[in-house]
Amino acid sequence: MPTKSALEVSDAERDAIFEAAWESGSLVNLLSTFTDLATDQAANDTAKRWIHRKIHEIVKDPEVADDLCPDYPVGTKRPCLDTGYYETYNRPDVHLVNLRRTPLVEITEKGVRTAEREYEADIIVYATGFDAMTGALTNVDIRGRDGVSLKETWQAGPRTYLGLGSAGFPNMFMITGPGSPSVLSNMVVSIEQHVDWVAGVIRHLDTEGLRTIEATPQAQDDWVAHVNEIAGYTLYPKANSWYMGANVPGKPRVFMPYAGGVGAYRKRCDEVAAKGYEGFALTV
Repeated sequence: MPTKSALEVSDAERDAIFEAAWESGSLVNLLSTFTDLATDQAANDTAKRWIHRKIHEIVKDPEVADDLCPDYPVGTKRPCLDTGYYETYNRPDVHLVNLRRTPLVEITEKGVRTAEREYEADIIVYATGFDAMTGALTNVDIRGRDGVSLKETWQAGPRTYLGLGSAGFPNMFMITGPGSPSVLSNMVVSIEQHVDWVAGVIRHLDTEGLRTIEATPQAQDDWVAHVNEIAGYTLYPKANSWYMGANVPGKPRVFMPYAGGVGAYRKRCDEVAAKGYEGFALTV
């Protein structure tokens, strides 16, 4: 893990560290070069300027390079790691259309029409994003106590305790749900941690002759507040990202993952289990 701020090293040292991270091809290496890229705007701006310069060094057309440069804090959306990607825009048969300048108007018989012109195409690939973290649950008509709908319960944003359970929905376990590290972590590791924890819950219920487990409203409220508090220390809420639900029209703007780290989160889950599943109501 990094030990220095991006603001306490020389420009030359900082550039060398960014260059090594870029060349490694690792998402984690790029975002963990310094301690404060995710929390301090001035520190993040150093990475942003470096990446802008890097893109301009690779892409020959200045306007195209500008369009490829992130205009949000680095890391608040998934960075585009370069494995020949930027060089692609130097090819004569590759063109970038900025829909912010010339919005998409319609799909035509021949291809695609923007506000400026029509582009003929043999194949159109729709990359429209996805309803991250909640859609897989709210697009199913899940009903809890008294027939309450999960989709209606979460209409102002997802509400969970530890990203594992939701008040009003007994015995419903979520794996890497909203309110857990989820997409900010190594997903396989987080999935395993959740499955192991849920298996432990089921063993406990069986051993104690219990039938239901359900997050309490107070524990859920406290956890949602904690998740929001941690997010507020970061730059994540400044981007229109799918982390915030910004890619789905009408979806509430709420930062959904837990940004406090997998280690701290795992420790909290273990403490909850050790205290007899504190924050959950267990019934026979």
